[in-house]
Amino acid sequence: MLTKRIIPCLDVREGRVVKGTQFVNLRDAGDPVEVAALYDREGADELIFLDIAASHERRRIMIDVVARTAEQAFMPLTVGGGIRTLEDIRGLLQAGADKVSLNTAAVQDPDLIRRSAERYGSQCIVLAIDAKRRATSHEPRAARQVPGAGVDSSRLLALDSRLSWEVYIHGGRTPTGKDAVAWAVEGEKLGAGEILLTSMDRDGTKDGYDLELTRAIAEAMRIPVIASGGAGTLEHLYQGLVLGKADAVLAASIFHYREFTIPEAKRFLNERGVPVRL
Repeated sequence: MLTKRIIPCLDVREGRVVKGTQFVNLRDAGDPVEVAALYDREGADELIFLDIAASHERRRIMIDVVARTAEQAFMPLTVGGGIRTLEDIRGLLQAGADKVSLNTAAVQDPDLIRRSAERYGSQCIVLAIDAKRRATSHEPRAARQVPGAGVDSSRLLALDSRLSWEVYIHGGRTPTGKDAVAWAVEGEKLGAGEILLTSMDRDGTKDGYDLELTRAIAEAMRIPVIASGGAGTLEHLYQGLVLGKADAVLAASIFHYREFTIPEAKRFLNERGVPVRL
């Protein structure tokens, strides 16, 4: 059985790690190189580095920060933000990235996914999707409520067919009209090797992942899905992997501000029967 992955995320702006709520109200969380080195020592499975303002500001990602981070982090490193061309991808891979994350540019030019996968291989092309719930005409069914800590989380989550999510770009600033599930399916067909799925509604709230969104996309995919947005407890990580059916869970605040450590998260999951690399 494949092990599930625990992935810290470094949202970087102006050379510093930051974290906000629903993509706004950012606060400082440290130097990216120092934070990456800490997670490497703790045994994180991978690290994701996102230059969160690069696409909106129409500039290239900070190659020097990526290179210095790669020098200190020896687990797989995924880098995203401001990537628009095959040359951008080549530069990041040469700087030490193992994978690149495409978001805004992929929506604006879907064929970039195909060209990138053909040139560098699907294994290093991650399609990042920032998704927000669309309004529905009915309240969600009570039966779909997610169990909290101390409650059996192994039961399946019943999905409501009325739910849908819209894809946003430019760091969550611009709605696209695209359906998130349909876009994930299209991305896989074009050659993406992994989906990085962020719930904009849950980002930074610590209320738990949007499990319905995560599971809807995970069940439509043959490639791995990383759940992102909302982790506030170790139970949330468990729910993302078991109820959301994600292959990996991404978290930022709970690790950056030392509420939990990577080893604590892995022990918690292991004790509950989730296969992880200890």
